[in-house]
Amino acid sequence: MNYRTLGKTGFKISEISLGTWQLGGKWGTDFDEQLAAETLDTAIANGVNFIDTADVYKGTESEVAVGKAVNRADGRIYVATKCGRQINPHTSENYTPDVLRGYVEDSLRRLNLETIDLIQLHCPPTDVYYRPEIFGEFDKLKDEGKIQNLGVSIEKVEEGIKALEYENVTSIQVIYNMFRQRPHEKLFPMAKEKNVGIIVRVPLASGLLTGKFAKNTTFGEKDHRNFNKNGEAFDVGETFSGVPYGKGVEAVNKLKKALPDGQELVQLALRWILMRDEVSCVIPGASSVGHVESNTKASAKPPVSGDIINEIDRIYKEQIKPQVHQRW
Repeated sequence: MNYRTLGKTGFKISEISLGTWQLGGKWGTDFDEQLAAETLDTAIANGVNFIDTADVYKGTESEVAVGKAVNRADGRIYVATKCGRQINPHTSENYTPDVLRGYVEDSLRRLNLETIDLIQLHCPPTDVYYRPEIFGEFDKLKDEGKIQNLGVSIEKVEEGIKALEYENVTSIQVIYNMFRQRPHEKLFPMAKEKNVGIIVRVPLASGLLTGKFAKNTTFGEKDHRNFNKNGEAFDVGETFSGVPYGKGVEAVNKLKKALPDGQELVQLALRWILMRDEVSCVIPGASSVGHVESNTKASAKPPVSGDIINEIDRIYKEQIKPQVHQRW
């Protein structure tokens, strides 16, 4: 495993880390505590030292599982969690310093930690980025020792650019992959200049970039890949990176034909992201031990060749860019 610095936090974190949205089972399935423990322990055993969770994942059970894993691990494990998505209705007006402080304190109890290494605003409404009092509250929490650093998890590039105006923002979590390339045009260079770390989520476009789906693949009733294809429940960009499913499958099939024999699309997709030195880490999710083992192998893979990068860019420009590029 290779390690990179997470911006101004100074943390040396695994370039392939772990996202825990679907920890303890696939999307839409019941939480499996034993599977969650095995997945977390396998990640740590394979060099992962940065785990991203949130207070809404698996109805708070993800945070509990992460806390247990961190407390039984031998080495230093950095924990990032998120707050704000419990707010209902999810509007800027309902974001208040007191409400967010309460969420942070609840997460501390569930994680069973003395301090949170990185707390992130969890894709708040855009108007929240224009409210300095919200960002200022996290300075108070840091002074009290409840958090070490503040980050933001964003939907839109413009939100990340606005967040960079706040000196206490140390990281930006953003969707970025071969089917969502806009962030590297402007946001990445600006973040690098400010020494703000980039955490990449949804690197496999909700599984599209595993190459395992066909147009007739079906997903479970409670799986967001079934019920959020058009943004019915939350931002559509979180599901298949906003790419219409059929178009995405067609593009993936073209990608697969461009690969050399023996090249796995999953590891290519992760390695492609790591070609960007602005990226601090990638946080693919995993619903099995096998997923973790496959994902972490990408760290040791050689750089993606120029020919393959050119083909990826061609397919993106022809098949994907018109669908998603300016939306996020």
